[in-house]
Amino acid sequence: MPTGTNISSKAAWSGLRYSNLVLLFLFPVSWFAPLANAGLLPYFLRSDISVLTGIASLYESDIFLAVVVAFFALIAPIGKTIMLALMHFNRIGPRWLPLLGILGKLAMADVFLIALYIVLAKGVGVGRIETGWGLYLFTFCVLASLVITELTKRRVRCS
Repeated sequence: MPTGTNISSKAAWSGLRYSNLVLLFLFPVSWFAPLANAGLLPYFLRSDISVLTGIASLYESDIFLAVVVAFFALIAPIGKTIMLALMHFNRIGPRWLPLLGILGKLAMADVFLIALYIVLAKGVGVGRIETGWGLYLFTFCVLASLVITELTKRRVRCS
């Protein structure tokens, strides 16, 4: 923790720490949560599509794309959250902040890919697709992680 801080800034630092730790729980929940409910769509035999079922379906048809989506959806966000926790608990230094920003942008790319797929599926008119609460949870987690990272950057620069 930065030295020479007052009580309110210590509380703010603790808030960042624990908010980030909550994301270590929420990200995996969002991977199992339904992103969309689909009927009669190609590549998805299930009616509920989650991050994990989507990756599994992609793996059956396009291994490379499945690996890319898995990196964006699983590895980038959880890796960033773990690295940020290590920074909050003084296990790594601020020199890792640029990498954290890159990982956050990669995770946001996955939200874009999911939204794009939903828009395309609706536009094709084959079957039906409705967004699920998991899409909102996953988006919230990614955006919260971006905000926590930005506040951490500001906090580190001020110390």
